Amino acid sequence: MDRKRNIRRGSALLAVLGLAGALAGVPVASAQGGEAVAQVRWGACPEDVRAEAPQLQCATVPVPLDYNDPEGAQLEIMISKLGSKNPDKRRGVLLLNPGGPGGSGLAQSEFLVSKGLPPSVPDSYDLIGMDTRGIGHSSPVSCGFTTDGAYRGNIPPYAVDDAAVTAQARTAQRVAEQCAANDRDGRLRHVSTANMARDLDRIRVALGEKKASYLGYSYGASLGAAYASMFPDTVDRVVLDSNYGDTHLDRDGLRRYALGMEQAFPDFAKWAAAHQDSYGLGRTPDEVRATYFTIARRLDKAPVNGVDGALFRLNSFVGLYSKVSYDRMAQAWRSLLDAKEVAPGGNPPTGTAAPAPNDNAWSVFLAVTCNDVEWPHDLQTYRRAVAEDREKYPLFGAAGADVLPCAYWRHPAEAPVRVEDKGPTNVLIVQNQRDPVTPLRGGELLHEKFGSRSRLLRVDGSGHGVYVLGGNPCASSVTTSYLVDGTMPERDVQCAASGTPG
Repeated sequence: MDRKRNIRRGSALLAVLGLAGALAGVPVASAQGGEAVAQVRWGACPEDVRAEAPQLQCATVPVPLDYNDPEGAQLEIMISKLGSKNPDKRRGVLLLNPGGPGGSGLAQSEFLVSKGLPPSVPDSYDLIGMDTRGIGHSSPVSCGFTTDGAYRGNIPPYAVDDAAVTAQARTAQRVAEQCAANDRDGRLRHVSTANMARDLDRIRVALGEKKASYLGYSYGASLGAAYASMFPDTVDRVVLDSNYGDTHLDRDGLRRYALGMEQAFPDFAKWAAAHQDSYGLGRTPDEVRATYFTIARRLDKAPVNGVDGALFRLNSFVGLYSKVSYDRMAQAWRSLLDAKEVAPGGNPPTGTAAPAPNDNAWSVFLAVTCNDVEWPHDLQTYRRAVAEDREKYPLFGAAGADVLPCAYWRHPAEAPVRVEDKGPTNVLIVQNQRDPVTPLRGGELLHEKFGSRSRLLRVDGSGHGVYVLGGNPCASSVTTSYLVDGTMPERDVQCAASGTPG
């Protein structure tokens, strides 16, 4: 979702604090042959990062605000390092991105280690996390979102009827105008996937590396696809986990959220039916599905305790990200079925104009998504799509097809990065077969575009995120072997749910 669409969703909410310790960057020149020389000075990370990942060191790397004016205004990109403790096995750096766009990645290395990243990977690489441009500690941008605003997040609300699409369009237009009004230093239009990919290569140069490897999840996979396409000669081993299908999230990718929910929901429905005695949501998967619609329609008519039908559908969609969320989601459903108290509306009370905790994450998501590709400006286009997808994908279709502020964005989109099929076979595409956010079709589309450069690793699994996060031994073995030993599968791989090759 991106909004979360990412495996470090919590990190996107970190407060923007001042730098802690003596961090200093020096100008980064282009590599001009000869031995690469490191150009960063490592020091203590900011306090919030140290609290989450105390082993890390941090530094800043200057990059141009506008790559068409490389000597003009500069941004500071903060990076982190979890250094290899085995110099004999170290082969380089592994750049990490958790997704979003809008997720902080400074603590990503320690997060992956805590989740069971095979030790051979941090032995083989210095793990390099970062806040990409506009995020957290890297020259953050803001649309000025507040807790009393109408904007709920980066996935449009489920539109129960045509009038709801028109209402969302008015909200989307106000948000686009608000972002433009808050962009006082002109940074927002330079927050794009193409510029983030250019920043990655600047970071590689600053680290003194002739090549860099990359591991990205969700939107991080799109960024990695752009990086591998724009810099095929300096990108080493690339793993793209949970894919939108291109280097950017466009309208087709957003609408595939509905397909993803339809494909992932049966796993939850089967689980809930097996736990009928605990939750009472239905004795069969079909009954559980019927319960979903019963709750949603009831909340469409009368919100319960601040939860309306749109918020219920969104929370259920997010609940499919991981099987560890099933229990919590089932309990929430049960509470809504049993609730008697009725309260109007689902938004926070007005008059409490505090900064929204998600302001930075939402702002980056909109900047990247709207700057990367042109979105339709005609409201009728969205009205037709919502009507179509409400029927085709009844669980969530009328959300993914609804109106984003991109329809009213003030800046013209940069030409999207084209997936480059010319280059070495060094892209491993990793994909669950049932993913609510990035369904299997996204991985297949990206594989088709990379052609001979890529291999597709399909996993008979459910949820968002495979490597380390999914717990499938086959997927872990194939991915780790590639990162550590360079063993790219000769052909596409299918991993069974049991964790064995299919």
